[in-house]
Amino acid sequence: MAALDREDSIRVVERLLEAYPDARCQLHFTTPFELLVATMLSAQCTDERVNMVTPKLFAKYRGPEAFANATPEEVAEDIREVGLFRSKSKHIVETARILVDAYGGEVPRGRDQLMELPGVGRKTANVVVSNAFGVPAFAVDTHVQRVTNRIGLAHSNDPLKTEQQVCAKLPPELWTKAHHALILHGRRVCTARKPKCHACPVADLCQYAKRLAQPQTGQH
Repeated sequence: MAALDREDSIRVVERLLEAYPDARCQLHFTTPFELLVATMLSAQCTDERVNMVTPKLFAKYRGPEAFANATPEEVAEDIREVGLFRSKSKHIVETARILVDAYGGEVPRGRDQLMELPGVGRKTANVVVSNAFGVPAFAVDTHVQRVTNRIGLAHSNDPLKTEQQVCAKLPPELWTKAHHALILHGRRVCTARKPKCHACPVADLCQYAKRLAQPQTGQH
């Protein structure tokens, strides 16, 4: 099946936004730096678990200067409940030191600058610029990658190509909103193992649902 055109793609996102009025960043933060750290912690970890760890973490280390003055070993003890905590603590401390030395303790607003920081990939950078600074961006995590390709918003195994294909079909003002709505849809309905197509608000447009509905033909 061919990918959805621009009109149907926008229709899909609008329906998802109606279905998930609570679609927003699920990570708790009060500053761009807190969002940066929380997003780094969320790699291969649930937002819920990250939100359990960050209140005490941010109360102990108030800003990049405090993290910069800590050791990776110290921070690792405070984030042990998060997967890959040793490598994440190393990246967080290194990033904090760069922010203090090169940016006056401020988080840069540019995606390319963010991606130069240790442990910050394109997805993390997109999350930060869109949610902390209001810059239109479309972050692709595992939920977004799965759901966009199932529906037909994209056709690629490469997250970067998925991002580019979706952004080409949607106006910039929908990029961030679409990201949040697609994540909730992936968690609640379009799950990895058993998607609930019967409860899907976009099933009539979804390529995956249409394939399932096709009569199976085969030789007997």
